[in-house]
Amino acid sequence: MTVYFIGAGPGAADLLTIRGRDLIRRCELCLYAGSLVPEVIAAHAPRAARVVNTAGLALEEIMAELTVAHAIGQDVARVHSGDPSLYSAIGEQMAQLDAENIPYEVVPGVPAFAAAAAAIGKELTLPEVAQSVVLTRTSARSSPMPDGEDLATFAASGATLILHLSARRMTEVAAELLPFYGADCPAVCVAHASQPNEVILHATLGNIGEKMKAAEIVRTAIILIGPVLAAEAKAKSRLYDATHDRYLKPASAMPDGGET
Repeated sequence: MTVYFIGAGPGAADLLTIRGRDLIRRCELCLYAGSLVPEVIAAHAPRAARVVNTAGLALEEIMAELTVAHAIGQDVARVHSGDPSLYSAIGEQMAQLDAENIPYEVVPGVPAFAAAAAAIGKELTLPEVAQSVVLTRTSARSSPMPDGEDLATFAASGATLILHLSARRMTEVAAELLPFYGADCPAVCVAHASQPNEVILHATLGNIGEKMKAAEIVRTAIILIGPVLAAEAKAKSRLYDATHDRYLKPASAMPDGGET
């Protein structure tokens, strides 16, 4: 018996990985986070499987389901949104499974921030423009942020910021970031990325809060902030540069030795 923590992706049914789909199809119990995971994902479960929407369940109730499944030898598809490594609360579940010697495996999924970047057609790491991306959130109704992980600290680096779980506080968040990025800094909100009701708001740091409020976006949104969102590459990547020495195509093997 194994509990499979499966990343369902950002919402689009066809962004569920093949591995995730195949595991859901063979597990006798499917527990899915129904507030974020579409029912069409859980619909891959076998007809005879028990499918439970955990949106209204407490941790203790979810763990009870897993414990019973272990006792009777049932594999479990524990389906979370996006990728389980980000804001999925699987850590506390795995800790209890470890304590009870119940085996589990984590199956990665397409993260929501990747779907958001794809929706706006942007590479987040352009050469000589931006090479660092900070994935973070704000406290608000969630658990407090650890010391040293405040917005000012991240913003001081100038890196591209990707904000999760922050839609309700965007006006205040923007005010915190203005001294570092400036009011004209590009900002984009992607709500329900990859889903039929996807909404994309192009804005600046100076008006992103106002635009999100007008659109009544208060959850299930990724906010991207940084100059890279409006920039073009200043230089070509060396990845495909014919003169760049690469493992699979060393410049030394070229007729001129790769020199220009």
